[in-house]
Amino acid sequence: MQLTDFLPTTKKELELRGWDEVDVILFSGDAYIDHPSFGAAVIGRTLEAQGLRVAIVPQPDWRGDYRDFKKLGRPRLFFAISAGSMDSMVNHYTANRRLRSDDAYTPDGRAGMRPDYCTVTYAKIIKELYPDVPLVIGGIEASMRRLTHYDYWSDRLMPSILVDSRADLLIYGMGEKPVIELVHRLQNAKEQGFPHDIPQTAYVAHTQPKEGIRLHSYEECQCDKRAYAENFRWVEEQSNTISAQLLWQQTGHNYVVVNPPYPPMTTEEIDASFDLPYTRLPHPKYKNKTIPAYEMIRFSVNLHRGCFGGCSFCTISAHQGKHIASRSKESIMREIEKIAQLPDFKGYLSDLGGPSANMYMMHGKDLSLCDRCKRPSCIQPKICKNLNADFGPLLDIYRSVDSLPYIKKAFVGSGVRYDLLSEEYARCLITRHVSGRLKVAPEHTSDRVLRLMRKPPFSEFERFQRYFCKVNREAGLHQQLIPYFISSHPGCTTEDMAVLAVKTKQLDFRLEQVQDFTPTPMTLSTVMYYTGLNPYTLEPVYVARTKEQKLAQRQFFFWYKPEYRAAIRKELRKISRTDLENKLL
Repeated sequence: MQLTDFLPTTKKELELRGWDEVDVILFSGDAYIDHPSFGAAVIGRTLEAQGLRVAIVPQPDWRGDYRDFKKLGRPRLFFAISAGSMDSMVNHYTANRRLRSDDAYTPDGRAGMRPDYCTVTYAKIIKELYPDVPLVIGGIEASMRRLTHYDYWSDRLMPSILVDSRADLLIYGMGEKPVIELVHRLQNAKEQGFPHDIPQTAYVAHTQPKEGIRLHSYEECQCDKRAYAENFRWVEEQSNTISAQLLWQQTGHNYVVVNPPYPPMTTEEIDASFDLPYTRLPHPKYKNKTIPAYEMIRFSVNLHRGCFGGCSFCTISAHQGKHIASRSKESIMREIEKIAQLPDFKGYLSDLGGPSANMYMMHGKDLSLCDRCKRPSCIQPKICKNLNADFGPLLDIYRSVDSLPYIKKAFVGSGVRYDLLSEEYARCLITRHVSGRLKVAPEHTSDRVLRLMRKPPFSEFERFQRYFCKVNREAGLHQQLIPYFISSHPGCTTEDMAVLAVKTKQLDFRLEQVQDFTPTPMTLSTVMYYTGLNPYTLEPVYVARTKEQKLAQRQFFFWYKPEYRAAIRKELRKISRTDLENKLL
């Protein structure tokens, strides 16, 4: 593999290509991995396919003399920023606001290679150095902070990231279509100034828009939590609606304007993105270093984008969309062939999946009904009658991959929605595509909490567990079901956690995959956490806010550890549930 097979990252690499000018310079908070699972590489390759000269500066040093921001000079069209594959604050801090000791998107997992509030930090430097060069921001951090949002780490409402970054344009969601349109418009000599009418973009206007939905202003939201909760419903519904309207929100003397999103990508469009000439490798500058996030996905294949599960705490539908955009079988098989040629490939695919592994090619039977639908979930509180939940195309992919002579085993490592299964698919999955442990996410045992999470009743998990065990017995397998659970989610009380501990113990689980709820921008759960209200009913919701309340809930995950027994016993007596002591301890 040659250095010129990657997007250039240094002046020397520009010279190797014979370039004396760059059209777009992209700054990324992640290490540069030339792979379709990493947004900076996707946007870089997309721009390259439009005939542009593109350079990428991964993890620039923001502390010193800003030499990383100056080394490639000024681009002909614009600068672009992505904080990386995660919000930088989620990347840096735990649910208890403790600084993490590692970073999966950095060579050797080294922490401290990107700043807090990465997008804004990079943007301020660029605006200081090159105030006259247009700046475009995107990626998960910018996307989820496009309007007034609650920031858990500073414990306050923040205005749109456009305000603090002073960016000329924000691209939200999956950025290929808007960035292609932006380039076409900028290349058109008739275009005056920087375009602000491109779908799936946001910008700051100095005059009030004459159309669209007016959201409560940033200042109103600061004074009234109910106003902020009401805003969320508008934002979520318009994010999930194909025939969406423009949104605008006053902030100070200006107006943040969010244009409606593009329709979901067609199979041809998503194929074009995945078929770009990725090397599928980290940049050679990281030789002899391990990037943990890359190691996780290097032998995996993403079959589709989007998720119609609508989980309250998840940002997938807000970023990738509710509607599924699936790749063609031909594109998937071409990628698997490329993976098979990679160094160290031993014949095992770690994942044939997606945001939810079992939604490939699923869509509405009558798409005209989907055009008008505002439901955040197609399967909760019950499966939509218009959903065509056909597992045939996905099973065909599995069978075709299994038949390849160079594939020994293809696993499904992504999470599976057990409330969306056919018996044929479930049996195939369990007997042929589990690596010994199957991940599922019941999240809680309380149906009241699960309704707030937009997850199925716990009885559905219990039914699936029985089926999983039955198939394993029949097939002579000894596989494990690994459930994920969350503590301190809005609506969850200490008593709910005590009951969760008892129920999971009765099912013979000693929980491993657990987490304390972390509020992240632009999710329903976060709005409930901050406001104490359900945005769809405006009814009060209990919230565990203090460190003590959170730890009181979390400890019930670990009832089987001796060091927790005394504290759990004390808590059970405090909430008058001594009846659970014998069952649990």
